[in-house]
Amino acid sequence: MDRLQESNYRPHPKLAKALDVMFILHADHELNCSTAAMRHIASSSTDPYTAVAAAASALYGPLHGGANEAVLRMLQRIGDKKNVSDFIKSVKERKERLMGFGHRVYKNYDPRARIIRKIAYEVFEVCGTEPLIEVALELERQALADDFFIKRKLYPNVDFYSGLIYKAMGFPTDMFPVLFCIPRVVGWLAHWLEFVEDPDSKIARPRQIYTGPSQRRYEVLENRSKAKIKDTMTLVPSSFSKRRIAARARPSKLPSMS
Repeated sequence: MDRLQESNYRPHPKLAKALDVMFILHADHELNCSTAAMRHIASSSTDPYTAVAAAASALYGPLHGGANEAVLRMLQRIGDKKNVSDFIKSVKERKERLMGFGHRVYKNYDPRARIIRKIAYEVFEVCGTEPLIEVALELERQALADDFFIKRKLYPNVDFYSGLIYKAMGFPTDMFPVLFCIPRVVGWLAHWLEFVEDPDSKIARPRQIYTGPSQRRYEVLENRSKAKIKDTMTLVPSSFSKRRIAARARPSKLPSMS
């Protein structure tokens, strides 16, 4: 990124390969949140630019495109591998959230994580060892040996090591969702093309079952209780702050990452 003005610059082949592998692994992965949004919007026969914008909005969420960013910030909070035991204890007590573990699809070790773990060491050979890797390895070791996580089938996923690789390569943490988005656009467009070329495709309309009251009395705005109207909008100075606030607003639990 710092060499864009140098026409003769060539990246290190190991770093180029690492990005290729990371981008391939992130290009497509089932009907996740953003891909579902892409297909949903595509079903109305909109153009691919609008559909990609909708998918990118879904990816922007901290539990989707911000997953590897959240892992890195978690490892930074732990700080040292000697603090891992206390962190594991806090996770069990629901005081902390274990990021980068668990998946809606994989109920064992994410096969993509094994590949990225190997790539991490190849990147470290060029860029130098990332200090947080020791924290990550110790966290993985203790979690995989603990019945609490084993019974819940919580194993490292693709996001657990990817943030460390991007950090070692010099990418700013706030750019991680962008690095996720670049390859995922390829997968989104493949889904868009598949949808629009299918002659049997119809506009998406998920079935909704209403479970509320059968009748409700209409109240004019002036008579409505202010307690019933919650202001959920918060003005913040940056996109990172919005992502952080959105993540903290969720109830404390062990999430499945996408």
